[in-house]
Amino acid sequence: MLVVAAIFKRNVTAMSSQALIRPAWTPVTIAVMVGGFFIWWPVGLAMLAYILWGERLEGFKRDVNTTTDKFMFSMKRAGFKQPFAAERTGNVAFDDWRDTELRRLDEERRRLNEAAAEFEAYARELRRAKDQEEFDRFMRDRRSRDTGRDNGGPIVDGHPA
Repeated sequence: MLVVAAIFKRNVTAMSSQALIRPAWTPVTIAVMVGGFFIWWPVGLAMLAYILWGERLEGFKRDVNTTTDKFMFSMKRAGFKQPFAAERTGNVAFDDWRDTELRRLDEERRRLNEAAAEFEAYARELRRAKDQEEFDRFMRDRRSRDTGRDNGGPIVDGHPA
């Protein structure tokens, strides 16, 4: 169990945060997937699903939470009691104050969730821009390296002879 926790632990640095196991084709995820198939095939299949669709998990979780919140709000508005909800105390002023505070806290939670989603999108865009910049630099270096070669000789197997 500690090994699994250590694998999923994030290394936080000043510049970036990167998980050892992330939904991408990395040597570690491939090794875990292959090892999972050797140990018990559903583990390998679960790892394959995580590699392919893991990035969608956060959006799915957020959508489920939003849908559940809307459903529970409509149930509350229709007069159904929420499970684990506080019962009325009989003091109308206190009950009104508590309901107002709970609505304010729900609104604050919604705003915080929206801010977290915006930040995730911003961080994802920064990573994409960084990747694009690194790729552009690679292509620039490659083109400058190719133009520096003597292209006048014969080419064998795609390389100058």
